Amino acid sequence: MFRFARRQLGDTGAAEDVVQEVFLRAWRSADTFDAGRGSLRAWLFAIARNLVVDHTRRRAVRPVQPVDAERLAVLAGGDGGFDEATMTAWTVEEALRRLSEEHRVALVETYLRGRPYGEVSAELGVPVGTVRSRVFYGLKALRLVLDEMGVQL
Repeated sequence: MFRFARRQLGDTGAAEDVVQEVFLRAWRSADTFDAGRGSLRAWLFAIARNLVVDHTRRRAVRPVQPVDAERLAVLAGGDGGFDEATMTAWTVEEALRRLSEEHRVALVETYLRGRPYGEVSAELGVPVGTVRSRVFYGLKALRLVLDEMGVQL
């Protein structure tokens, strides 16, 4: 299933997310599986196919535009003195507050506190891939929130 997702998406991280979501959805809707209609494998791959299509459509609507680290440092630090630094801090804090708890924790722990993924995953009790996924999608969500707030990156 992972190979299928990776081949379709061309992105290992996105493929990991899709496979994780497949099993999560299968677990949540296990009562809808009907062995008379097909095998478990076919059912799981149908879920995977739908998630791959959804992911591809989302990416086409809002392509990821990564911001390099130097640009983020300039935005975060600024050079306009105390007032600008205070406004930047308030804006980032407000944007982080609008994210889901999982994404916010992953971003704060890895980006702002500089902790390694393995350490954060052990503390949260989730796999390292999940932390990486939360950081990736958290950054995408943060970018959308900042866009909605009128912040130009």
